[in-house]
Amino acid sequence: MKTINHSYAGLWVTKDRYIRHELLDEGRYVEARGNVEGAYTGNYQIIGDHIEYQDDTGFTADGDFRNGILYHAGMILYRDHG
Repeated sequence: MKTINHSYAGLWVTKDRYIRHELLDEGRYVEARGNVEGAYTGNYQIIGDHIEYQDDTGFTADGDFRNGILYHAGMILYRDHG
């Protein structure tokens, strides 16, 4: 997957911080769940405000950024500024 320049790189978290997606600049992501860091890793591609994920096992998912919020697979993630 090829990544274009975007402003969405960084850490995105659910309100309770249980799910954490770190979108790395080079088009890779690391997802943490609870105390499990690196629960899922893979590539992502952003086209406009849409994100497509492909984890290292081949599983795919997608999501959309709307008004500064990431909606992904029934989850709502917020940018972590902290």
